[in-house]
Amino acid sequence: MYKKALMTVPFLVMFIISPQIEARNSLANCEDVKNDESSLSRCLDGVIDTLDSELQTWINHHTFNLEEKALVNGRYSALKMFKRSQSNFISFRENDCRWRYLAISPEKGAGIAFKQCFVELTKARINQLSTKAEIQ
Repeated sequence: MYKKALMTVPFLVMFIISPQIEARNSLANCEDVKNDESSLSRCLDGVIDTLDSELQTWINHHTFNLEEKALVNGRYSALKMFKRSQSNFISFRENDCRWRYLAISPEKGAGIAFKQCFVELTKARINQLSTKAEIQ
């Protein structure tokens, strides 16, 4: 069991670090096109895709760890609660960004505000999950 976990760590690190660098670079590229709303929107779509991939990696990491613990101690409550918190985060992110969109709509820039909110909240969640990974 420990061999399996030890083999998984380098694999996870590779997938965690790479998207972070890519997301930062993509977000920096979005700053270069901020005067063109259409290009900025497409750029933010790419950042969102990258961040969603990174978020899923962290979710998988925590799910794997919590499943391993549950197999050892027979208690699945932490795993269930983690899954619930992630589901609640997804709902919160959607609703929080949606009200920002609606507050601006139908004016120009509502879609950009939604996407920037989405990026901001996703990055915060990734930061939370990566910090908790260091503690475990």
